[in-house]
Amino acid sequence: MGVPFEGQPGPLNAITDVPGVEVGQVTLISGSGPLVVGKGPVRTGVTAVLPRGKTARPRSVSAVISLNGNGELTGSHWVNESGLLESPILITNTDSVGVVRDAVIAWGNRRFPPSPGQEEAFALPVVAETSDSFLNDIAGQHVKPEHVFRALDDARPGPVREGNVGGGTGMMTSEWKGGIGTSSREVQLPSGKYVVGVLVQANYGRRGDLRIAGVPVGQEIPDLLPVFPPVGEKRRDGSLIVVVGTNAPLLPHQMTRLVRRVSVGLGRLGAVSYNTSGDIFIGFGTPEPEVSPTGLQTWQAVANEGIDMLFQATVRATEEAIVNALVAAETMVGADGVTIHALPHDRLRQVLRKFGRLTR
Repeated sequence: MGVPFEGQPGPLNAITDVPGVEVGQVTLISGSGPLVVGKGPVRTGVTAVLPRGKTARPRSVSAVISLNGNGELTGSHWVNESGLLESPILITNTDSVGVVRDAVIAWGNRRFPPSPGQEEAFALPVVAETSDSFLNDIAGQHVKPEHVFRALDDARPGPVREGNVGGGTGMMTSEWKGGIGTSSREVQLPSGKYVVGVLVQANYGRRGDLRIAGVPVGQEIPDLLPVFPPVGEKRRDGSLIVVVGTNAPLLPHQMTRLVRRVSVGLGRLGAVSYNTSGDIFIGFGTPEPEVSPTGLQTWQAVANEGIDMLFQATVRATEEAIVNALVAAETMVGADGVTIHALPHDRLRQVLRKFGRLTR
């Protein structure tokens, strides 16, 4: 598209540029016409992010930040209490959080059978949500345990599909079609070369607020608004889940500081985080050090004075990941004929060129 972004992406420009990270997605699309709860139409799915892949389950440095809490991320209290992540991260629709959570526990016990007296693998799994209620039969709860198992089993390193896939299948962003997006940035510090990767499930925002590369795109393209059937209830703002991963050595409190910078990336896009939006972010980093026989751990971490470039990378990767979700998404027609249009590429380029942000 030629949208000008700052910073150096990793080879894949994806969260999977972070070593060891795997992503799996299951997309559920079926049916058309009037909504019949329990039957469809179905426009939903589940996305799984495995920080250490499927071969090991060490705990990772982690933190959760809530910019606006009208949403859910299970396991968040223990992540922030301990400073560690002990499970994969799953993202789905609002009404499927429970079944996904239970399926993660079952999958973990199957893959890592607990010994007698040992705790189960994922006692407090991390599952996040945004609502796809306009396009999807959300009350029908069409995400089943077998879909969660498949997303986890099929998780791989390498390129990550974006747009109308996985948990992002039925999502909307700035009243355009939204969904899954990802991006990464490489950072060179005196201690080594690191990467910050971001994956988003974007389902938030109002058209007039949207800015891309500093340009008021939402105001310049005010048409092609979503087509909704007449309803009595005012439409609520959606939500946004952001997952940040890095191989830079950070302490838990530094991870909290890093994840907080996601909000700065959102601000560059014009996001406000309105009252009914659930904007929740989680980050993960390097594994927890082993405990010595004397009960001590030895940690290595980037000094606070050297962390600024990682902050910068988080802001830039967040900004691009959301735009990538918008650009990758395609127009979708869902339940009751609700239609969410894709952001038109040609008109986006025209607007960017008008403001001098494109030269070709």
